Amino acid sequence: MGIVNVTPDSFSDGGMFDDAEVAVKHGLRLLEEGADVLDIGGESTRPGSDPVDPEEEAMRVLPVLEGLRREAPEALLSVDTRKAAVARDALAAGADVVNDIGAGADPEMFDVIASAGAGMVLMHMRGEPKTMQADPRYDDVVREVRGFLAERLEAAIAAGIGRDRLCVDPGIGFGKDLEHNLALLRSMGSFRELGVPVLVGVSRKRFIGELSGTDDPAGRLEGSVAAAVWCASQGVEMVRVHDVGPTVRALLVMDAIARERP
Repeated sequence: MGIVNVTPDSFSDGGMFDDAEVAVKHGLRLLEEGADVLDIGGESTRPGSDPVDPEEEAMRVLPVLEGLRREAPEALLSVDTRKAAVARDALAAGADVVNDIGAGADPEMFDVIASAGAGMVLMHMRGEPKTMQADPRYDDVVREVRGFLAERLEAAIAAGIGRDRLCVDPGIGFGKDLEHNLALLRSMGSFRELGVPVLVGVSRKRFIGELSGTDDPAGRLEGSVAAAVWCASQGVEMVRVHDVGPTVRALLVMDAIARERP
């Protein structure tokens, strides 16, 4: 999944693609590099970020979705939003999937997705982006995150979204510290037991910088690729990344080794 952030304040590429034409070209480039899905987001959810009004968020993402659908009609497009109103407009503009960090916290979200016959990613987040990194605590982070995702899966299914259209994301870096993130990454197999595909986003995140010794998100490429390869080796079906080309090439090599074929 290639990331297309249409925001002025995302943690690693804020302001780079907030012009719709530039964002569309970026998305097309990610498809050429091997992205299977493009995830278009109009609200930064970095730690400490403030929420964006639905109208503003929609104004950011809709022209990009429409442009990508026009230029790449066969592409699989996802909208990264936790707001049902934005999801509704985005699905009408050509999105196929809603990537919801709120896991259906908006009471209208499940109905919007069910009515559209769209796919959905359910992510775990402790708290809100503004405060989620203020001393996050768990008794057993793997058990608690898995339990939350299992509950949200059942709620989505009860609302009319087919299990075959659902995916879960443990939410690396969303209300978790370094040890929480590592514990989740070591336990990817337990999330696959939920019976739906697993998506993981580790690209350029703070914990990568902590482990590799760099404060600059742009300098976290190698660590991000290493984490993506680890996730794939544990059976994760999709990784959400900024650097599609390097990640795809690394995954091709890993896959060839794992399958014992050139």
